Amino acid sequence: MARVIVLGAGPTGLGAATRLHQLGHTNWDLYEMGDTPGGLARSFVDEQGFTWDIGGHVIFSHYKYFDDVLDGTVPEWNSHVRESWVWSHGTMVPYPFQNNIGRLPREAQLRCLEGLIRAKEAKKPESGWASFGQWIDTIFGKGLAEVFMRPYNYKVWAFSPDKMSANWMGERVPVVSVEKILRNILTNTDDVGWGPNATFRFPKHGGTGAIWSLVAKALPSNKLHYGKKVVGIHLANKEVFFNDGSCERYDWLISTLALNHFLSMVRDDTPQGGTLRKEATTPLYSSTHVVGLGFDGDTPDHLKGKCWMYFPEPDSPFYRATLFSHYSEHNVANPGKQWSLMYEISQSSDKPFSEDPIQATIEGSLSSKLFTQDDLKHLVSKFHIKMEQGYPTPFIGRDEWLTRVQSVLEEKCVLSRGRFGGWKYEVGNQDHSLMQGVEAVDRALFGVEESTYFWPDLVNTRKTTSRRWSPQAIKI
Repeated sequence: MARVIVLGAGPTGLGAATRLHQLGHTNWDLYEMGDTPGGLARSFVDEQGFTWDIGGHVIFSHYKYFDDVLDGTVPEWNSHVRESWVWSHGTMVPYPFQNNIGRLPREAQLRCLEGLIRAKEAKKPESGWASFGQWIDTIFGKGLAEVFMRPYNYKVWAFSPDKMSANWMGERVPVVSVEKILRNILTNTDDVGWGPNATFRFPKHGGTGAIWSLVAKALPSNKLHYGKKVVGIHLANKEVFFNDGSCERYDWLISTLALNHFLSMVRDDTPQGGTLRKEATTPLYSSTHVVGLGFDGDTPDHLKGKCWMYFPEPDSPFYRATLFSHYSEHNVANPGKQWSLMYEISQSSDKPFSEDPIQATIEGSLSSKLFTQDDLKHLVSKFHIKMEQGYPTPFIGRDEWLTRVQSVLEEKCVLSRGRFGGWKYEVGNQDHSLMQGVEAVDRALFGVEESTYFWPDLVNTRKTTSRRWSPQAIKI
């Protein structure tokens, strides 16, 4: 029986472990450097009893297998209809922004419409899109590009769209219909239904992290090893080295470590090993600051019902604010008597951020009219955490980089998958991440082709039902 080692207890690692356990494959172990499961999807409870996630996670799914796992492990859910907004020109505009520019002042409307009309005749270059920035300018026109698409994407990614590839988008960025936009303006209609997450669910208790704690709890505890940080990998010898001095051998290694870190730890003293270590410096990524503010009292009327809001303009440091108490009444210490907002701020080598995150967030919230000075009298909770690697940037040359390094790793029986392990943002949601782990196991044990990692456009346009999960092991 092949020895399978899984590195990391985030959604991808737990997806791999869940599949191994389901199949009755017993020769496996999972190693996690932290003391809890969840990875970038874990949650925290602050000293005041408020629950916070690492960013605005929501649950929607392209896979029945993912649904089965969550339905079988998480007992209580809240269901929501997405209500998302964009703060622009001193007003809230429903998302997707480009379909609802009728909410903007007349001058801004005209700028956006003029650009859209000119862009209607534009064609994709025969050689393909040179960058995400070129795609924005061509598809949306100068007005929308300047008003929303360029400033917002810079705030999210912390890199200019001109440094990003256009190959990753798929269902992530809604394109435009000039006819629909004109109809919406003339009929004063909001168009809010676009997107894969138009409806979503969220755990009633414990934040997003509760999902992965419960998924881990359904696995054999003797297979999950916490506090084990990887410090080296020898590909030729199929060995993993840990910070406690121990070493584990494998037949197959499923790694969810950030791919740049994994490559930097390759110990093979060969030209190929040296090349992989050099490749560790190639990718771009951004850091994420998460700030939480919790208040006593009732949610302000102008925020009630909202899920999250986008902020493209420079008067606030954050690119998104989530009404986290709306997701679950138990995300606050005293349900029904408190409310909370959770924010995300990006940072990179191209977009430094040196301000005090909490104070800058408060000032930006006042500028954006999220709350008032009077509301600040009732502020009872302040939370901040920085994730050094928050977004895996789809930089120009990313796909070629992945082809170079992944082909070598796969030849050595290493499958690097997950949000940063696979470095494909387009399949980096929690459902994708879990399924990358599941499919990696099926490839390692049975040679089955992986669909999520290699065919993002396919899996993002359908509901995959070919795999199902139940707590009982499959006999093989």
